[in-house]
Amino acid sequence: MKKVLILGAGMVSKPMFEYLLSNNIQITAASNTPENSEKVIKDDPLGKSVFLDFNKDKELLNDLISQHDLTVSLLPYAFHVEVAKLCIRHKKNMVTTSYVKPEMFDLDTQAKEAGIIILNELGLDPGIDHMSAMRIIHNIHDKGGNVEEFYSFCGALVAPEVLNNPFHYNFTWAPKGVVMAGNNDGNILHHGKEKYIPTKDLFKNPISIDFPTLGALEVYPNRDSVPYIKLYGIPETQTIYRGTFRYSRWCENIDAMKACDLLSYDKINLENKSYADMIASLIGSPDSENIRSKVAEHLNIKPNNQILDALEWLGLFSNESIGRTEDSPFEVVSDLMIDKMMVHGDERDMVVMQHTFLASYADGTKEVIKSRMLDFGIVGENTSIARTVALPAAVGVKMILEGEIHVKGVHIPVIPEIYNPILDALEEMDIKMVEEYGLPESENIQ
Repeated sequence: MKKVLILGAGMVSKPMFEYLLSNNIQITAASNTPENSEKVIKDDPLGKSVFLDFNKDKELLNDLISQHDLTVSLLPYAFHVEVAKLCIRHKKNMVTTSYVKPEMFDLDTQAKEAGIIILNELGLDPGIDHMSAMRIIHNIHDKGGNVEEFYSFCGALVAPEVLNNPFHYNFTWAPKGVVMAGNNDGNILHHGKEKYIPTKDLFKNPISIDFPTLGALEVYPNRDSVPYIKLYGIPETQTIYRGTFRYSRWCENIDAMKACDLLSYDKINLENKSYADMIASLIGSPDSENIRSKVAEHLNIKPNNQILDALEWLGLFSNESIGRTEDSPFEVVSDLMIDKMMVHGDERDMVVMQHTFLASYADGTKEVIKSRMLDFGIVGENTSIARTVALPAAVGVKMILEGEIHVKGVHIPVIPEIYNPILDALEEMDIKMVEEYGLPESENIQ
């Protein structure tokens, strides 16, 4: 019987445990929170949980990898390369849901020599976005067409009925990671010209999208889009923009927080300081008296602006003591957000994805193609973000174990051998993209 080692038992792991166990695949869940996996495995004889401190238990990690046929790393991305090197040493296949770093691609030759596949970016975004986009790109190319423009947007949000705070956002997955992403920069190709968006401008000019049944959503750039021209095999494209969906207010609120240095990683003295004292110091004010008005002046907005309501609701104008001697504004603010903005177990989350293509053909015709997914979590069972991240990887694991994926080396899921069966399997689990072809150019992103 094939055995799979799963490193990590966080918020998105549960559907993977369930899927693999239901397919009679033996799993070992190794993490520093084994109680999470034990709740899912229960008394299933095919599953077991072990305690693993990744930073300390190196010998145990090595032994576990050597004893299993495949390792899934759901650890933070910084640990994947170390795991990959052990998989290469023991000639064991590996799957992750995280973005590939250059150091991982550097292991391609070694992985091929070991006769294994290290399959990365097999989650939602990255993951389903790649696979569903490549299915359309190959369709366009098979008809002799070119991709002139490509926009790919995705967001993990809460269902509309859950909106209950001034940020119009609740955390459905790794909260620190969501806030940290606000410090990224962006890079897109627009009508043949690269456009770099520095982090200070990341949220300043979001695209507005009218998504069916949801209404208006906003999109801001998601990291560097340009490398995907090569990864997707579309050198002809004049525009590529990968972005993140949000409800309104998120972009302007986070932009304001950045303008106040509230997402800075730099540690500052917080001894005997209140939240209002901290923000006063960050905007260069000598004291925190009338802090709301001072922040309004700093941001050059009116005192009744909803941005100030959001900051006040979060607690940043409070005279309450922070209770720390030293820390970064990022840690203080993200902890406040986690305390007030986590999705609750009785609330639905959702995943929204949309691809928009402008394709042209040899006869001079053009068409806009749209591919959309709107998926809701099932209260009491699994969140949408957990399903859409974990299940693509779980299906990929099963395919590798059954010999259905033959390529070796370091890969992302952009080849038909990988993406077609996974997309088909996901559709059977009601995770699917709805595609529209032959739309007029007026339907393109403006």
